[in-house]
Formats: sequence, C-alpha cells, structure tokens
Amino acid sequence: MAKKSWLERNKKKTETVKKFATLRAELKAKGDYAGLSKLPKNASPVRVVNRCKFSGRRRGYLRKYGCSRLTFREAALNGLIPGVIKASW
Repeated sequence: MAKKSWLERNKKKTETVKKFATLRAELKAKGDYAGLSKLPKNASPVRVVNRCKFSGRRRGYLRKYGCSRLTFREAALNGLIPGVIKASW
C-alpha cells in the first residue's frame, strides 16, 4: 500500500489539472508560452501519476483495468474480473 501522503498529493494534482485545463488549452492555442510558464507546475497533466485503485502502487499499472499487475493477478485468480481467465495450454 502506498503512503497516504502520495495518494493525497496525486489527488491534489488531479484537481489542479482540472481547474486549469481550459486556461492551459487557450494559452497553448495562442502559443503564449510565457503565460503557460506562470501557471502552477502541477497544472500540467503530465505530472499526474497513474495509480492502482486498490493498493496505490504506481509501477506495473494496467490502464485497461485501472490497477497494478499484482492486484490484477489476485483479482483474476479469484474470479473478480469478468471475462478474465487463467491461460492454459
């Protein structure tokens, strides 16, 4: 489990990105890079990290399922993810 501070920091970044999304789009369309540089650093969507919904892990994140590889494996083996079965050949 990730530290609560990391999860909260990521939530704050996500909120900041949403807040400045329209302003960033306008400034980028105009080509006003001086104005973009005056915005907060966390207003950039690149700074938001994909994190597992369950464990908060950022490495090994599977976008399609929204969780880390470890959580995905546990859930798939327990039959909690519809349509996912263990491969056998």
